[in-house]
Amino acid sequence: MNSYLLLKTLHIVSSVILVGTGFCSAFYLFFANRSNNTEAQMVVTRLVVIADWCFTTPAVLIQPISGVSMAYLAGWPLSTPWLMASIFLYCFAGLCWLPVVWLQIQLKQMAARAAATKTALPTRYWRYAKYWERLGYPAFIAMIVVFYLMVNKPLL
Repeated sequence: MNSYLLLKTLHIVSSVILVGTGFCSAFYLFFANRSNNTEAQMVVTRLVVIADWCFTTPAVLIQPISGVSMAYLAGWPLSTPWLMASIFLYCFAGLCWLPVVWLQIQLKQMAARAAATKTALPTRYWRYAKYWERLGYPAFIAMIVVFYLMVNKPLL
């Protein structure tokens, strides 16, 4: 297998891990929050934070390295319109993701505290959960568009 195909495989697998972990984490936390079960919210927020560190973070780092390396090996300048659009959207999704990481950690801590003390989640939990959710939608849509651009390489 040549270097390009190895990088392409790594790029595809890491993109699936990145988007798949994000989507599944969002799915489980979205529904755990609607259950109003503090124990479930505590477990899910803890697992979402772990998933972000174990899966999302490495994929976030691998994506630009493998993507830029493939562009170089294929002879595509980074100024190629579909590549520029992909990079912009990836950065946009990343700018949404960074505060989400902080919010998830806060949600995890609040849920753990509420579960340990058998008290209701604070109002701040629900406000942060709303911010977390609202940041997730545009990031997910951006990544779907990046998938389209990667596969189709349209002339923009």
